[in-house]
Amino acid sequence: EWKVVQAFITNFHLPKSTLVMLVASFTGRENILNAYKHAVEEKYRFFSFGDAMFIK
Repeated sequence: EWKVVQAFITNFHLPKSTLVMLVASFTGRENILNAYKHAVEEKYRFFSFGDAMFIK
């Protein structure tokens, strides 16, 4: 039985990692690039102990 999610919580992953590609497959490439650009500008923390994002 398959289930589909409508939203999820994830952290800001390492650039060019497979986890970023996974998130981009859900949000679209441009949307995730814009989110990461905003995160860098606002000095969000990245990686395992950094900030998280809610994606819907």
